[in-house]
Amino acid sequence: MEPERELIVRWLGRVPYEPVWRTMSAFTSERDDSTVDELWLLEHPAVFTQGQAGKAEHVLMPGDIPVVKVDRGGQVTYHGPGQLVAYPLLDIKRLGLGVRDLVTAIEQLVVDTVAAYGVSAYAKPEAPGVYVDSPDYAGAKIASLGLRVRKHRSYHGLALNVAMDLEPFKRINPCGYQGLQMTQLSALAGSPVNVRAVAEKMTELFADAFGYQRVSFTEEFHPNLLAAQASH
Repeated sequence: MEPERELIVRWLGRVPYEPVWRTMSAFTSERDDSTVDELWLLEHPAVFTQGQAGKAEHVLMPGDIPVVKVDRGGQVTYHGPGQLVAYPLLDIKRLGLGVRDLVTAIEQLVVDTVAAYGVSAYAKPEAPGVYVDSPDYAGAKIASLGLRVRKHRSYHGLALNVAMDLEPFKRINPCGYQGLQMTQLSALAGSPVNVRAVAEKMTELFADAFGYQRVSFTEEFHPNLLAAQASH
């Protein structure tokens, strides 16, 4: 009989980018076949992150917002308050998934999450992320995706714009696309939204989508994150 799939979900609140990045990278390096998968849900203070394929010319006018070069896929994006960031730290081999399967599943997770708020969204095979046709713009991006998989284990993840200041996206070519229109859930949903409530809905859908039978929810930081914050 196959053992039950177990997931630890951590709500971390608003935490700086670099300590979280270092911690999830270390977690991925140190885990073994018995390590329980985790899903970290959080917000970051304002920061631009530049993926491995990132080109400097896509960072136009960062101003006072720091730019951090990171080891995920993709180009430059923005994180800030009011954006839900989700980091799935998964053993994808144990889940029976390939990398493309994982990307597709995460994009569908975002589509299903915003659908719970009455918003119709879709993925594009040629451009990772999730898009909507808003009243003002067809193909506006509502969520960005950038993953890293190391020895069949994933880290980094997705960023869903919920209720945030979108202005910093104008300081970059989001995901390397000049003039890409960004939007957010608060502009499209029929009712008020906040990051914590959307995180709870996403958690529910995530567990169903990936087949986790046992889900533990905590607001405790991973012990390594506390150490990384202390040294930052």
